[in-house]
Amino acid sequence: MDEKFDCIIVGAGVAGLAAAMTLAKNNMKFLLIEKGEFPGSKNVSGGVLWGNDLNKLVPNYWEEDDSGWDRFINHRRLTFMDEQSSFSVDFKSSHFNEPPYTGVVVLRSKFDKWLAGKVEEAIAESDFAMDSFVAPNILVEEVLEEDGKVVGIRTGEDKFYADSVILAEGVNNLLTRQVGLQDKYVPADHMLTGVKEIIRFDQDVLENRFQLNGKSGMSNEFVGHATNGVEGGGFLYTNKDTVSIGLVLGLKDLREKEQTPYDILNHFKKHPAVADMIRGGEVVEYSAHVVSSGDKRVMPEKLYKAGLMVCGEAANLLMNAGKAIQGMDYAMRSGILAAEAITKAKEKGDFGESAMKAYQDTLEDSYVMKDINNFQDAVHLLHDPFMIDKMPNLLCDFGRNFFSIKNEPTKKARNMFSDSVKKHASYWDLVKIGAKGAKAL
Repeated sequence: MDEKFDCIIVGAGVAGLAAAMTLAKNNMKFLLIEKGEFPGSKNVSGGVLWGNDLNKLVPNYWEEDDSGWDRFINHRRLTFMDEQSSFSVDFKSSHFNEPPYTGVVVLRSKFDKWLAGKVEEAIAESDFAMDSFVAPNILVEEVLEEDGKVVGIRTGEDKFYADSVILAEGVNNLLTRQVGLQDKYVPADHMLTGVKEIIRFDQDVLENRFQLNGKSGMSNEFVGHATNGVEGGGFLYTNKDTVSIGLVLGLKDLREKEQTPYDILNHFKKHPAVADMIRGGEVVEYSAHVVSSGDKRVMPEKLYKAGLMVCGEAANLLMNAGKAIQGMDYAMRSGILAAEAITKAKEKGDFGESAMKAYQDTLEDSYVMKDINNFQDAVHLLHDPFMIDKMPNLLCDFGRNFFSIKNEPTKKARNMFSDSVKKHASYWDLVKIGAKGAKAL
């Protein structure tokens, strides 16, 4: 492997694999490097992959018997919680039953390995079947630069050269920092920690409990008492015979309130609404890792330099505006766009800074950055203390009154709501949060 590659990709997560698949389909010579034993071996987490880009990479993926996804999402739920109650916005539709699905649940250890296999198949069908490689168990220690241009990477004593490098190294973006595109220090108030458990059930029990049919699935986000007063929220996704349940928590707020993620997760699991959902299950995995808050201020200003591009979590491409946690779809699209920019650069024989800038230009014009730019106010709104404390308490109090049937005269719903507002907030609070919501959404 002494010859120069068209591209070296660092990291075989969703972004890196999407880039590799795109390069292989465009008949490019590349090296995909992964520090784990195999793609996905270091990922015990998962979630929902939204959108249709997976179908572009692997057409008709749903027809495969042994595919990398567990269930498609046709049931969405947003739940507000106080100490004893929950109030949910619930939506289920058969419109989501037809492929290509708008969201599929994946476990990354399984999904990444499967997608890497598809990359290998695409390599075998290309002109560079003997010259392109997926190389696991390799740690990249340095990005090589000459005369202001990235020319390759170093791993131990070995150096590999390429016309371009894609950094898809994940949120711990040490190489992105090394080349000067990310600040050496990112404030804790822009970062979250995600904690998750995988809980196994008998598949029939899981499908009956969550009203699943075939490969249908549910995603549930939680706001309020789920985090025991710490900034953040909870989630639950149904896999094939397990559920993924967990929290995303503000690092700064965790430290200031002297709480631990594991204790808050146990607190969340004991809530009456959640305890009923996971009753009888067996915890088979626990994981934790740092994620971006979705605040654009944490993103590198530039995602490129001569011969190099940054995509996926390494670029802090993630957003949670309350409707869904989006990260894997952003990673996939950014990997595709980076690879397409390299394909065009090779056609022109120019891998300089302007050619790499074309990647960020297309990213800015894609739904990824348009959503991140348009919904920054929603990201900030979701982390507003009112949304974590007062709003869930108010809604649950109203729900208890509205759905209670007593042997006494019943108040009008508007009077019940007024009582709950006075008990937990004020109409001025609602006016302010309503104005923020109107602007955000």
